Formats: sequence, structure tokens, C-alpha cells
Amino acid sequence: MKFQIQRDNLLNSLQQIIGAVEKRQTMPALSNILIKANNDSLSLTATDLEIEFVTNLNMIIDEPGEITVPARKLLDICKSLPTESQVNISINDDKAMIQSGRSRFSLVTLPASDFPSLDEISSNSEFEIPQNTLKDIIDKTAFAMAQQDVRYYLNGLMLEVGSKILRAVATDGHRLAFCEKETDCELADIKQVILPRKGVIELVRLLDNSDDKIKIILGNNHLRVELNNIRFTSKLIDGRFPDYNRVIPDDGNSIMTAERDVLKQALIRASILSNEKYRGIRLILEENLVRLQAHNPDQEEADVEMEVNYKGETLEIGFNVNYMIDALNATNSEIAQLTLRDSNSSCLLTYPDQPDCKYVIMPMRL
Repeated sequence: MKFQIQRDNLLNSLQQIIGAVEKRQTMPALSNILIKANNDSLSLTATDLEIEFVTNLNMIIDEPGEITVPARKLLDICKSLPTESQVNISINDDKAMIQSGRSRFSLVTLPASDFPSLDEISSNSEFEIPQNTLKDIIDKTAFAMAQQDVRYYLNGLMLEVGSKILRAVATDGHRLAFCEKETDCELADIKQVILPRKGVIELVRLLDNSDDKIKIILGNNHLRVELNNIRFTSKLIDGRFPDYNRVIPDDGNSIMTAERDVLKQALIRASILSNEKYRGIRLILEENLVRLQAHNPDQEEADVEMEVNYKGETLEIGFNVNYMIDALNATNSEIAQLTLRDSNSSCLLTYPDQPDCKYVIMPMRL
């Protein structure tokens, strides 16, 4: 195998796929990337057996071949080379020879046959959507995913695709984030999949705010996204996601509206003296006024007041302040609306100008 490539092109491709390479691997080949050089194209593949990236570059190849090389070492070499320099890569016995200008590097390789691949995906459904639509719906919900919960189906993001609609839902059992967008997809049946946390993080890293269409393929066990010259594949979590419709309250009759940023800053101020472990804060609603109270084991207290739009009976509720701040950070809307029923029921946070997003926060006993 032998080819020449511009440093910037190689570096860009490596940075796109390096997220699939774990630093500690049970299989030596998983620390490597697979390089396949065909007559007129070069492909780079990285996987950790849960997710897989494949990137393709159209270019002239001097000698076709395939080999695996240490991923992070190759990335660090490319980073160290001057911008717009040329990189020559060739294989000599079991070594990959990398040359650029007066710099030469020799990397130990493993045969391509040692490199594992994800099972071939069998397409059940496929559709195209603008990549900024998918990025937006993930950005507004993914923060509510659980981390290492024994209920493994909560450690991911549920995507639901139906005719003309795409929904994303995440929950850790204490809060829930919901967002839906209209799409052009034509699916006869509603399809639900759960994308694992790492798949969500790496996928959103690939997406940008352009309205270029991307192709999404849903299989029985995998989700695949194709955009530009990159193919991303992730295994799916096998489990049944909770019925989010039962969690979202629809019977609250106490409604408070406030400026989102002012409310967020008030919560941040009050949270300074909250219990560092439980992050509990008390919200007391009175007519056109909200009081935010916090205290900690050191007997320190915070009491923050702000004007809001509220008409109704005095209502008091405790909740995790981080959950509320996360939901307020998920959008740039100017006005936030909080709907409550009583001090023992979940509160619903919405935004009048973004009715397609809903956030549920369970109450805490303080």
C-alpha cells in the first residue's frame, strides 16, 4: 500500500472518527484504525464495537492495500506536521512508514484481518432530514439521559419516527426532556429506537447547523447516518422505553411565566448555598412573585426573590435546581412557562414560542 495525501485532509478525517477509539481496549486492533486504499479512494474506519465511523476520500492511490495503524499516534503525528504539507504513507513489512518533508515516522501495524466490524445492518426504514433538524432535537433533549443506570434503556436517547414527525425523548427517572419536529419522512408505521449515550454524543459532534440532507437508516439492532463522506453506525439499546405520554402532566392549573434568563440567573444565585449532594431548592409562588430558597448542612441559607407573572394560590414545591437550569439552558427562548398542580406533582416547563419542546421535573422532599 502506498499513497500521498495532504496533511489537512488526513487530519480532518482522523478527527471525525477518533471518537470511536477507546484509550483502553481489550482487543489491540480496536486501538487502531483500518486504512483501505483502493484504486481511486481511501477509507478510514474506527470502531469500539458499539459505534463505527467510516470516512471516504476520493484520491489517486499509488499502490492499493489495507492495514491497521495506531489511531492516536497517527493523529498526533498529523497534528504536529505543518499546515498544507504533503504526507506519504507506505507499508514496509509490518511497519507503516509516514514521511512528510524531513520528518519520518515508523508505526507498528496489525493486519486488516484482525480488525473487527459491526454486523451488517438490515434496513427496516430509511429517510432523509436536514442535519440541523436532527442536531437541534438532540441538543434539546440529550442532557436528560441517565448515566450508568441499572435500567439500561434509560442510558440513551429514544428516537421515534412516524409519518411527517420525528421525536426525541430522554429521561433519567427524575426528569424528562421531549422535543418533536415535523419532517418529510413517509413511514407507514411508528418506529422507536434507543440510541446509546456514546452514540448520541458522537453523532451530535458530527452534525452542524446546515440544512443539508442526511440519510438515516434504521435497522433491527443498528442506526446508521450517512452525511457527506462519513458513515456513522451505532448499535441500539435493546429495551422498552417508558411511555413518555404518561409522564408529561396535562392537568396543571397554576401557571407562572417569567423571563427565561432572569429566572435562570436567580436559580444560579440561590443554588450557591444548596446542599452540594442533593441540590435541593424550594420554590414558593405568590401573586406575581417567586421566592427561591436554599439551605445546606452548614446552616447557611439563600433567599432570592423575583417578579413573575402568576395569578393563583400560594404554592410551594422543592426540586433539584440543576435539572431546572439544564432545561432553561436547552433553548434561547425569551419567556419560560412553569405549569404546576401541587407540591407533590411534577412540574412542566415549556416555552410559548417553542411548543414542540417540553421538560418535566419531578418534585423533591425538602
